[in-house]
Amino acid sequence: MAEADERKQLNRRSFLAIAVASIAGILTVGITIPSIIYVIGPALQRKQEEEWISLGPVSKVEVGVPALYKVKVTQQSGWITSEEEISVYVVTQDGREYIALSNICTHLGCRVRWITDQGVFFCPCHNGVFDKVGTVVSGPPPRPLDQYDLKIEDDKLFIKAG
Repeated sequence: MAEADERKQLNRRSFLAIAVASIAGILTVGITIPSIIYVIGPALQRKQEEEWISLGPVSKVEVGVPALYKVKVTQQSGWITSEEEISVYVVTQDGREYIALSNICTHLGCRVRWITDQGVFFCPCHNGVFDKVGTVVSGPPPRPLDQYDLKIEDDKLFIKAG
Protein backbone atom coordinates (compact mmCIF):
# COMPACT_ATOMS: atom_id res chain seq x y z
CA MET A 1 0.00 0.00 0.00
CA ALA A 2 2.90 2.35 0.64
CA GLU A 3 3.99 1.87 -2.98
CA ALA A 4 0.55 2.90 -4.27
CA ASP A 5 0.64 6.10 -2.21
CA GLU A 6 4.09 6.91 -3.59
CA ARG A 7 2.86 6.57 -7.19
CA LYS A 8 -0.10 8.86 -6.55
CA GLN A 9 2.16 11.58 -5.13
CA LEU A 10 3.38 14.20 -7.57
CA ASN A 11 7.07 13.88 -8.33
CA ARG A 12 9.31 16.78 -9.28
CA ARG A 13 9.30 16.02 -13.02
CA SER A 14 5.50 15.90 -13.22
CA PHE A 15 5.17 19.08 -11.19
CA LEU A 16 7.54 20.99 -13.49
CA ALA A 17 5.75 19.68 -16.59
CA ILE A 18 2.36 20.85 -15.27
CA ALA A 19 3.81 24.23 -14.18
CA VAL A 20 5.44 24.87 -17.58
CA ALA A 21 2.27 23.85 -19.47
CA SER A 22 0.16 26.13 -17.24
CA ILE A 23 2.46 29.13 -17.74
CA ALA A 24 2.57 28.52 -21.52
CA GLY A 25 -1.22 28.33 -21.62
CA ILE A 26 -1.61 31.58 -19.69
CA LEU A 27 0.91 33.35 -21.97
CA THR A 28 -0.80 32.00 -25.09
CA VAL A 29 -4.21 33.26 -23.98
CA GLY A 30 -2.68 36.57 -22.84
CA ILE A 31 -1.16 37.19 -26.28
CA THR A 32 -3.84 35.66 -28.52
CA ILE A 33 -6.91 37.51 -27.23
CA PRO A 34 -5.42 41.04 -27.53
CA SER A 35 -3.99 40.14 -30.95
CA ILE A 36 -7.38 39.04 -32.25
CA ILE A 37 -9.01 42.20 -30.87
CA TYR A 38 -6.31 44.34 -32.54
CA VAL A 39 -6.80 42.68 -35.93
CA ILE A 40 -10.61 42.62 -36.09
CA GLY A 41 -11.28 45.71 -33.95
CA PRO A 42 -11.56 48.25 -36.82
CA ALA A 43 -14.05 46.03 -38.64
CA LEU A 44 -16.30 45.95 -35.59
CA GLN A 45 -16.34 49.71 -35.06
CA ARG A 46 -19.50 51.50 -36.11
CA LYS A 47 -19.15 54.02 -38.90
CA GLN A 48 -19.83 57.60 -37.94
CA GLU A 49 -23.34 58.66 -38.86
CA GLU A 50 -22.60 61.91 -40.66
CA GLU A 51 -19.49 63.98 -40.91
CA TRP A 52 -19.73 67.48 -42.33
CA ILE A 53 -16.60 69.32 -43.43
CA SER A 54 -16.48 73.10 -43.09
CA LEU A 55 -15.48 74.85 -46.31
CA GLY A 56 -15.67 78.48 -45.27
CA PRO A 57 -17.91 81.53 -45.38
CA VAL A 58 -20.83 81.84 -47.80
CA SER A 59 -19.79 85.43 -48.52
CA LYS A 60 -16.91 84.16 -50.69
CA VAL A 61 -19.41 82.93 -53.32
CA GLU A 62 -20.54 85.57 -55.82
CA VAL A 63 -23.76 85.05 -57.77
CA GLY A 64 -23.00 83.34 -61.08
CA VAL A 65 -19.27 82.88 -60.39
CA PRO A 66 -17.97 79.57 -58.97
CA ALA A 67 -15.78 79.94 -55.88
CA LEU A 68 -13.00 77.44 -55.23
CA TYR A 69 -12.65 76.13 -51.68
CA LYS A 70 -9.75 73.92 -50.58
CA VAL A 71 -9.90 71.88 -47.41
CA LYS A 72 -7.73 69.14 -45.88
CA VAL A 73 -9.56 65.98 -44.87
CA THR A 74 -8.26 63.20 -42.65
CA GLN A 75 -9.57 59.74 -43.53
CA GLN A 76 -9.14 56.55 -41.55
CA SER A 77 -9.39 53.14 -43.13
CA GLY A 78 -8.80 50.44 -40.53
CA TRP A 79 -5.50 51.37 -38.91
CA ILE A 80 -4.32 53.57 -41.79
CA THR A 81 -4.85 57.33 -41.47
CA SER A 82 -4.33 59.52 -44.52
CA GLU A 83 -4.73 63.21 -45.15
CA GLU A 84 -5.73 64.63 -48.51
CA GLU A 85 -6.70 68.01 -49.86
CA ILE A 86 -10.13 68.32 -51.46
CA SER A 87 -10.98 71.16 -53.81
CA VAL A 88 -14.64 72.08 -54.25
CA TYR A 89 -16.31 74.66 -56.47
CA VAL A 90 -19.42 76.23 -54.95
CA VAL A 91 -21.89 77.89 -57.35
CA THR A 92 -25.07 79.89 -56.84
CA GLN A 93 -27.37 81.43 -59.43
CA ASP A 94 -29.66 83.31 -57.07
CA GLY A 95 -27.82 83.64 -53.75
CA ARG A 96 -30.15 81.15 -52.04
CA GLU A 97 -29.54 77.77 -53.72
CA TYR A 98 -25.95 76.51 -53.72
CA ILE A 99 -24.29 73.60 -55.54
CA ALA A 100 -20.94 72.05 -54.52
CA LEU A 101 -19.03 70.49 -57.43
CA SER A 102 -15.90 68.37 -57.39
CA ASN A 103 -12.99 69.74 -59.39
CA ILE A 104 -12.08 66.25 -60.62
CA CYS A 105 -12.91 65.49 -64.27
CA THR A 106 -15.06 62.40 -64.70
CA HIS A 107 -13.03 61.27 -67.72
CA LEU A 108 -9.57 60.52 -66.33
CA GLY A 109 -9.48 62.33 -63.00
CA CYS A 110 -7.65 65.49 -64.05
CA ARG A 111 -8.32 68.77 -62.24
CA VAL A 112 -10.81 71.10 -63.89
CA ARG A 113 -10.56 74.87 -63.62
CA TRP A 114 -13.04 77.68 -64.07
CA ILE A 115 -12.52 79.82 -67.20
CA THR A 116 -14.20 83.14 -66.40
CA ASP A 117 -14.12 84.54 -69.96
CA GLN A 118 -16.00 81.55 -71.39
CA GLY A 119 -18.14 80.78 -68.34
CA VAL A 120 -17.21 77.07 -68.29
CA PHE A 121 -15.14 74.53 -66.38
CA PHE A 122 -12.30 73.26 -68.55
CA CYS A 123 -10.27 70.07 -68.23
CA PRO A 124 -6.87 70.53 -69.91
CA CYS A 125 -6.09 66.81 -70.27
CA HIS A 126 -8.49 66.02 -73.14
CA ASN A 127 -10.38 69.30 -73.60
CA GLY A 128 -13.39 68.35 -71.52
CA VAL A 129 -15.82 71.22 -71.02
CA PHE A 130 -18.53 71.53 -68.33
CA ASP A 131 -21.09 74.30 -67.76
CA LYS A 132 -21.66 76.19 -64.46
CA VAL A 133 -23.63 73.37 -62.88
CA GLY A 134 -21.20 70.63 -63.97
CA THR A 135 -23.07 69.26 -67.01
CA VAL A 136 -20.87 68.02 -69.87
CA VAL A 137 -20.83 70.51 -72.76
CA SER A 138 -18.19 68.85 -74.95
CA GLY A 139 -15.29 66.46 -74.90
CA PRO A 140 -14.82 62.90 -73.66
CA PRO A 141 -16.15 63.07 -70.06
CA PRO A 142 -18.84 60.37 -69.71
CA ARG A 143 -20.90 62.14 -67.02
CA PRO A 144 -21.29 65.48 -65.21
CA LEU A 145 -18.98 66.63 -62.43
CA ASP A 146 -19.66 64.93 -59.10
CA GLN A 147 -21.70 66.91 -56.58
CA TYR A 148 -21.33 67.00 -52.81
CA ASP A 149 -24.21 67.26 -50.37
CA LEU A 150 -24.13 70.83 -49.10
CA LYS A 151 -25.60 72.65 -46.14
CA ILE A 152 -25.33 76.15 -44.73
CA GLU A 153 -25.21 76.89 -41.00
CA ASP A 154 -24.38 80.25 -39.44
CA ASP A 155 -23.30 81.65 -42.86
CA LYS A 156 -20.77 78.84 -43.32
CA LEU A 157 -20.74 76.17 -46.03
CA PHE A 158 -20.41 72.48 -45.13
CA ILE A 159 -20.07 69.44 -47.40
CA LYS A 160 -20.85 65.89 -46.40
CA ALA A 161 -17.79 63.66 -46.10
CA GLY A 162 -17.61 60.35 -47.88
